[in-house]
Amino acid sequence: MRHRKSGRKLGRDTAHRKAMLRNLVTSLIEHGRVQTTDAKAKEARRVAEKLITLARQGTLHARRQALAYVRGRDAVARLFEVVAPRYQDRPGGYTRIVKLGYRRGDNAPVSLLELVDGPYAGDGEQEAEAATSE
Repeated sequence: MRHRKSGRKLGRDTAHRKAMLRNLVTSLIEHGRVQTTDAKAKEARRVAEKLITLARQGTLHARRQALAYVRGRDAVARLFEVVAPRYQDRPGGYTRIVKLGYRRGDNAPVSLLELVDGPYAGDGEQEAEAATSE
């Protein structure tokens, strides 16, 4: 019985599960959205929300903690310089899960995990160009 045990195992051992979630969250930060299964999206959302909250602090210690989890300095720089400032006044709820249907090969439920506040909310450069052209 798994009473009161948080988190999903996702059919993987611990190391594989941690690595997969690190990759998913890194991709979410880099691209602003990622398509995956429902269960993986729900688990990645937990981690992503905590990382964005950490990045909102903006301290060196917070940056080093993020570097310990996220793969790549570019992704951490994007998290702290582009993603976190847009959520500075928001008290949580930085991500959204949109159910897309079922995958053709194995009929697994598929979802889109994305950052809220606009399409591809991680793309600050594109939104800045769009605002100046209007």
